[in-house]
Amino acid sequence: MSGADLDAAREIAGAVPDPELPVVTVADLGILRDVAAEDGRLVVTITPTYSGCPALREIAHDLRHRLSRAGFADVTVRTALAPAWSSDWITAEGRRKLRAAGLAPPNRAPKGPVPLTLGGRREPVPCPRCGSPDTTQTAAFSATACKALFRCEACREPFEYVKEI
Repeated sequence: MSGADLDAAREIAGAVPDPELPVVTVADLGILRDVAAEDGRLVVTITPTYSGCPALREIAHDLRHRLSRAGFADVTVRTALAPAWSSDWITAEGRRKLRAAGLAPPNRAPKGPVPLTLGGRREPVPCPRCGSPDTTQTAAFSATACKALFRCEACREPFEYVKEI
């Protein structure tokens, strides 16, 4: 497999949308880890956003399907659990796309041990519509476990927040 083939495969794989956040691609999310050739076959390595993520099976299926349609006959999708994915891996373009779709991108993930806090959030979650930091969490979970529901106190609009990990 040539370098041009790998570049083409990387571009196709990187354009696969996330099934739970279809405004961003697997490359935008930083879960596409590698596209390589091994013994004549294409090997794509992805990392789940969290252990047990139900979208992982769909992402792998979509990767195989799109790459097969593009002429890559033998495609293996591997899952790498280490190092664990971090929301810090979301690209600047991915964060821009989330914001443009009305989803608040995650704050920076905590470094080192995560302190146990029983109160509210450490950092405000700015509204993706008006930018106000005056927001209130209304539910810990949204349509998926990786998102929470918020409401902006300034513009009164509800929005989803992609949680930092």
